[in-house]
Amino acid sequence: MIFIEYKDIIAVIIILEEGDCVLINPYTPGAGLIPSYLAGRDDTIQAAKEIIAYVAHGYPARSVIYYGLRGVGKTVLLNKIEEIADEYNVLYEHIEVSERSSFKNAISLHLQKLIRQMSVKAKAKGYFQKALSVLKAFKITYSPEGEISVGVNDEIDAAVGVSDTGNFSNDLTELLVSMGALAKNSESAVCLFIDEIQYLKDDEFEALITALHRANQKGLPVTLVAAGLPKVTKIAGDIKSYAERLFSFISIGSLESESAKLALAEPAKQLGISYSEDAIAEIIRITEGYPYFLQEYGKQAWEFIKNNAIDLEAVKAAYPAFEKSLDDSFFKVRYDRATPKEKEFMVAMVECGELPCTVAQIAAKMNTAVQSVSPVRGQLIYKGFIYAPRYGEVDFTVPQFNQYIRRVHAIKQIN
Repeated sequence: MIFIEYKDIIAVIIILEEGDCVLINPYTPGAGLIPSYLAGRDDTIQAAKEIIAYVAHGYPARSVIYYGLRGVGKTVLLNKIEEIADEYNVLYEHIEVSERSSFKNAISLHLQKLIRQMSVKAKAKGYFQKALSVLKAFKITYSPEGEISVGVNDEIDAAVGVSDTGNFSNDLTELLVSMGALAKNSESAVCLFIDEIQYLKDDEFEALITALHRANQKGLPVTLVAAGLPKVTKIAGDIKSYAERLFSFISIGSLESESAKLALAEPAKQLGISYSEDAIAEIIRITEGYPYFLQEYGKQAWEFIKNNAIDLEAVKAAYPAFEKSLDDSFFKVRYDRATPKEKEFMVAMVECGELPCTVAQIAAKMNTAVQSVSPVRGQLIYKGFIYAPRYGEVDFTVPQFNQYIRRVHAIKQIN
């Protein structure tokens, strides 16, 4: 990297092999991209570091689930904590759940990878053989069509009647406990990272909770760090009453004003660029402190630097590009996944005015009965478009999604 004079600023560029150059933009809007300056999460990261340290030293630790709206940086947190796991030599695997993915296939694959990483410890050979035997039975049961090959030593017999009962809760518990015993006796530690955990089916979530609970009871060095939408707290509580004791549920929201300022100012400062106070205030007002939006606005405002500074004029000039970028990607990609009936439901939500709103209000806007819109509500919650902050109410999981729908459908603001 070198500094050059570019567009009336002293800029940092990267010289490419072909002789071309790229002007560095320090802002990184994107799914899970760790920003160049991670602001406002110090306490959360420190608490996670303590969990990882406990597990690394052979002690069980309370699992944690981060929850919040889209764009608040939950995946960023997971990625950051994975770096901490690396520092403490904790073995880990990252699983991203989706509406279409098979968690049963995914968990068997990733637990196999973890078990194999621990096979090098000779003194735990007996535990390794047992874990492979349990794994083999599990994979034969839950990958019957060969979507994931068994991939374990043919000389090892499957543990018949242990993890092949067809009861997923029992079988995952047996597998996780055998892996945990291997970890303990090989002086290893394991952390599972699961993103979009709200997409787990009820039987999958129940099995995961049961398995982790049993591993904790046996004092095994296995823990979970997960992230999901706000509805995950209710889902977990409904599935198992002790979920609130097994997990620490930590809300991740928009950044406080001072942290939002740092998120904008620090990446620019490192490259010799400053913001005026009114410029920062305007960006925070528009973005409401949501981390993804801050990164997007910073990226667009970077194109309007003058005299090594970003002022209010630059921020206003960057607004159309900021809005268009969100509309064309962050918002549109999600909205296009909705069916016409689901879009009608969401338009009715916006027409209600203030959010959250009640399902009764939405039904009235759609000129139908509450019973008629309830299935659509359920579909939208499952897909992650909306959530229920309180009984009988709904709100969007994506910040400012109502404003996007207003723009798309030219809905007037209700004062």
